[in-house]
Amino acid sequence: MSEIIYGRNAVLEAIKSGQGIESVLIQKGIEGSGKVIYAEAKKRDLKITSVNKDVLDNKTQSGGHQGVMAYMSDFVYSSIDDIIAVAAEREERPFIVLLDGIEDPHNLGAIIRSAEGAGVHGIIIPKNRSASVTDTVVKVSAGASMYMKVARVTSTPKAIDELKDKGFWIYGLDMDGQSYKEVKIDTAVGLVIGSEGNGMSRIVREKCDFVLSIPMRGKVSSLNASNAAAIVMYELLS
Repeated sequence: MSEIIYGRNAVLEAIKSGQGIESVLIQKGIEGSGKVIYAEAKKRDLKITSVNKDVLDNKTQSGGHQGVMAYMSDFVYSSIDDIIAVAAEREERPFIVLLDGIEDPHNLGAIIRSAEGAGVHGIIIPKNRSASVTDTVVKVSAGASMYMKVARVTSTPKAIDELKDKGFWIYGLDMDGQSYKEVKIDTAVGLVIGSEGNGMSRIVREKCDFVLSIPMRGKVSSLNASNAAAIVMYELLS
């Protein structure tokens, strides 16, 4: 079964990554960056079909396709060892983000986009009670999901145990933790981000070595999951 992705950034990054693009539909008479997408697809010998705008409107059920759409094979998930191998190839201290109960695909896409930009080596999501990598996630991530290793596991607590066995320290993000500014990190890191409504599950929180928070100075007591994740990822990786 194929997934549909659309939007110029998402399609272009997917083509550049070389991962699973089956064919590309481009609106007739497209200009600007649409021509760049056409050239990239042609360079990689992808099947390209020129169509009218109404065809894209119908297939995407959206007017936000920006004149381009692509079919891609189902997202290929990685293993935890695959993620750690990325860090080894870069000769960097491993940094993995674990998502505990992120069910909104828009949040997942935003977190993947921030993680890729920050230099995170991979993301771990559970098979249950979690958004998976879909066309919506690819679009929201602006194509970053094509470059980010994502592992899908049956149990987040067991994944944490596996990381600890490999020398990782696990940091959870929650409102009542210590300020992330007070922590100095010099080990392999697993950063847990909980759901917006309930935060981390009890058993996941208990497995964290440290619980961190973001100091809030305004009247709002918390940030949404993707914004909080972005702040801490960039700070801990800087």
